[in-house]
Amino acid sequence: MLKFAIPAVAALGLIAFAARSQATNSDVQTSAAPMGWHLSHEGDLAKLAYGVANSDQLALMMTCEPGQAQAVLYGDVKPSGPRVQKAAMNTVAIDPLSGGLEDEVRLSVDDPSLKQLARRGTMAVEGDAGAFELTASRDERKMIDDFFAYCGNRQA
Repeated sequence: MLKFAIPAVAALGLIAFAARSQATNSDVQTSAAPMGWHLSHEGDLAKLAYGVANSDQLALMMTCEPGQAQAVLYGDVKPSGPRVQKAAMNTVAIDPLSGGLEDEVRLSVDDPSLKQLARRGTMAVEGDAGAFELTASRDERKMIDDFFAYCGNRQA
């Protein structure tokens, strides 16, 4: 009987340990990181992105060079408006004429959608999920102002 009891107790102990280990792993909750506006610089290029900080999870990214007064927009969403509706929302091929992405959109920083972002901290956008609005906190609005000032339009 002892030959049967020792392996059975050992097996029950291993099962109990595995169940306890699995229970503690399930306590760790994976929550989605918050999305927001982030400003960075890469050489002369300024990048203003709406997404998860320090990740590739972006809904929208705008880039510009100093004094150009034009922003290049990329991402899964685009600003709502007649000037932007021509953009392809689901292709990511390289445009053979410009060398850029087919879904990139070039807008003047004087465009109404970008001015609204600078003045009110909101931007109406459209994407595969429909139309919605991106908003900016007070701190984020300061970054947005810095981005537009860098692009060459102090009164954005």
